[in-house]
Amino acid sequence: MNSLLNKLGDFAERADDLILRARQRLGLLQPLQIVTYRSYGTAGRLYVKGRLLTDKGLGEAADTDSRWHNLVDMYRRFESNEIAGAQLLIRLADGSEQLVVTDEEGYFTLNLEPAALPAPVDFLWYPVEVRLHSVPAPLPLPVGLSTMAPVLIPPPDAEYGIISDLDDTVIQTSATDLLRMARTVLLRNARSRLPFKGVAEFYRALQLGRSGKRNNPFFYVSSSPWNLYDLLEDFLELNQIPPGPLLLRDFGIGARKANSTSSHHDHKLREIDNVLLTYPLLPFVLIGDSGQEDANIYREVVRRHPGRILAIYIRDVLHPDRAALVVKVSEELRHDKVDMLLVQDTVQAAEHAAKNGLIFTEAIPAVEAEKHKDETAQEA
Repeated sequence: MNSLLNKLGDFAERADDLILRARQRLGLLQPLQIVTYRSYGTAGRLYVKGRLLTDKGLGEAADTDSRWHNLVDMYRRFESNEIAGAQLLIRLADGSEQLVVTDEEGYFTLNLEPAALPAPVDFLWYPVEVRLHSVPAPLPLPVGLSTMAPVLIPPPDAEYGIISDLDDTVIQTSATDLLRMARTVLLRNARSRLPFKGVAEFYRALQLGRSGKRNNPFFYVSSSPWNLYDLLEDFLELNQIPPGPLLLRDFGIGARKANSTSSHHDHKLREIDNVLLTYPLLPFVLIGDSGQEDANIYREVVRRHPGRILAIYIRDVLHPDRAALVVKVSEELRHDKVDMLLVQDTVQAAEHAAKNGLIFTEAIPAVEAEKHKDETAQEA
């Protein structure tokens, strides 16, 4: 089966390459857009990531968008025309510049060592300018195409960081039911997709911590493809959930992509490892759900980074066998002195967090109130 999928994938990739070249010759790849992803770093090293694509023509999501409109938008997200071999100029506040070249999928990544940081534009976020420098022939070079890449840098007085899953942890996806998940992903937009009850208020309380400074950084690790980045970022903003780097992965089949991607487990574990290694003095709270492998992944994180994990909250997706696995893992983690809680709702997690000094006790009523408000809105 894998061999067949690889052959099909290779065929699709060759067809894509031929179509791309034809569109280039006919001048059908305009306009271009630079898509930058929220990333993270330190005062001494910044990580910048993005992609160069043709403009997909996606507008702002509206409550009145039909299912057909949402389905067409989803098709546009995956039917992207990537621009390989283009050069982008990354410009820092200290005046230094570096060139980076887009890969075969249009992605670019760059690690930078700034001599000086610009002022943050929004709490923890620092802007890095990304400008299109050159494109492969026969594409014409758009004049002045540039954007800003937001990079998160936690302040020295951050109490802890939060690493959260997205699907079935923050956003209702029904990942354990393929048909329901397909309807949700394909037919809903950032406004019509639903958050879990009370999650926004709980996450805002974690960001405030006990200092009340909103200094605690969030990182979202998901196996969702980069094609959904705009939808997920808009969802967080619309629901007033603290923004953070969205650490997604490439999507596709075929030998070329199979070599560059990894399993759900490996992807999430690698991304979490990178975050913890970037901030060796910062402890973390982990949040996930019982629907996939979060309990096992987080157990591995605790073992790899002893003493770094303050608490783990796993939302119960109401599958008895999966709940039993979480209970088993939580019992094992008692030897590591880490609480892994299987919670029915956000209020339970907030109560534990307050009891253990992660958030103010006074934050619990606000979480309860938002949970009730979300329940009322979703039942209407």
